[in-house]
Order: sequence, then structure tokens, then C-alpha cells
Amino acid sequence: MSCASATLAVWASAWLAGAAAPDDVLDALAPWSDAHDVVAADDDAAELTALPAAGTPPTSTAMLLITIRKLAPRGQARLVLPAPGDVRGLPGPGRFSREATATGEGVLFADAGIGVVPGPIADGVVRWSVYAVPDPGPTPEYVALNEAERDLRGQVRAAAAALSEMDVARHRPGVREEIAASLRRRPQALWPGGMPPQALRVLQQADEVDAILSAAAGDEPGGALSATAAIARSDALRPIATAVRVARRAAVAEAVRVLVSVPR
Repeated sequence: MSCASATLAVWASAWLAGAAAPDDVLDALAPWSDAHDVVAADDDAAELTALPAAGTPPTSTAMLLITIRKLAPRGQARLVLPAPGDVRGLPGPGRFSREATATGEGVLFADAGIGVVPGPIADGVVRWSVYAVPDPGPTPEYVALNEAERDLRGQVRAAAAALSEMDVARHRPGVREEIAASLRRRPQALWPGGMPPQALRVLQQADEVDAILSAAAGDEPGGALSATAAIARSDALRPIATAVRVARRAAVAEAVRVLVSVPR
């Protein structure tokens, strides 16, 4: 499942490197929404990209790809998955960083000087808002995929232990079936043929842990858990959510590295 930004980051990088066709990128985005459109989120982005400004009729993701190619013919994409208190990978203060943090995802095209953030605007429509990012910030920390996978496996065990300690299954009968159903309902991401197997495995594991987190956090306020227990549960699960984000970023970064390094 991963997220729409991960799909765009991998496929756009592969396309810029000559490892995919533009139609492949557009087809890969299809599972995330019936329709996608694109706008420049502010005047700076509109001037830089010539994309339509917010408040005017939007354009297509095909035009976004053309724009990226014009700005950085051989660039690469960086997946960002920020959360409050965890802004690793962001370029620094600015609208892109704020909106990506609010949404929980985004794609930075550092060589092109832009960042894009997806968000639903209507049933079946995702809008990609484009922001000018004149300073990409420092090089993001490198996390080896082996390290990310090892930590994620540890967090799988931690997630299971947290569910047991908090007795979520008692409060939520059928929670295991709920997790399996949640995974089946999520969009099935499409990946290029040259994706490294380990990156695919880590992305799958991240999806599984994410589904467990969703189940563990599923009690409504005023439900079976007391406020104190709910806070304790949130504190216990936060490191697991962080590990999921780290693993997804590491997997996508490794996929991009491999896809763009293959001789054409």
C-alpha cells in the first residue's frame, strides 16, 4: 500500500532515468484515486513552473511530469513522511514543509526546486499541490535498508506486545480479522519491474505494521479505554509509527537509487 507520494517518488525517478515511460507513471497513480489534478499552490510556484495557480482550472499529472522534466531533466525524487516532532527529510521552514507535515506525506524534487503534496479534494479526486522549494536543505540522513528492516521487525514484535498489554483484542473483538480486512481494502501500489526485492519486502512489512497501528488506535474517545490508558497506548505506539515512516523512506530511497543507477 505505502502511499501515493511513495508511488510518485519511485516512478517519477525511474522515468527521469529512462527506466519507465510517462504513461507508466500515470498508470501507477491510478490505484490511489479515480482522478488526479495539479495546481501551483502559490505565486512563486506558478511563476517557476507555469502551472495553473490555485483558484484557476487545474491541469493534469502529465503536465506535472513535463514540468519536472523541464526543470530537472535527470533529477531524482525524495519521499518525505513528516509528522509533528519528526521532520526528517524536509527542506526547512516553508509552505511545502508545513503542508507535507499536515498531510503526512509529500515528494521533494530538489533538483527542480519544487515539492508536491497530494490531498483529496472530492470523492475520487486527488489534487497534487506544487510548492516552490528554492533551498532543498541538508542532505537527509541515510538509513541503510538492512537497519530499517531489522528495526521494523523489532517493532512488529513490539506492536504485538503492545496490543496484548493494552488488551485491545478484549476491547475490540475480531481485531485480527479487522487488520486483515484493512490490508485488503487499501490500494495496491504498483512498482517498476526493477524494484529491489528487499525494498518491496520492507514496504509490505510497513503496511502490515501500519494496519496493526490503526487497529490499536481504533477505540473512540469515551469508549472502552480510559483516558489514562489511551494516553499510555498512544505513547507506546508512537515509536512504532516512527519506525514505519523510517522504513518506508529507506525502502523508497533504495528503490530510487537502484532504478536510476541501471545503465540504459
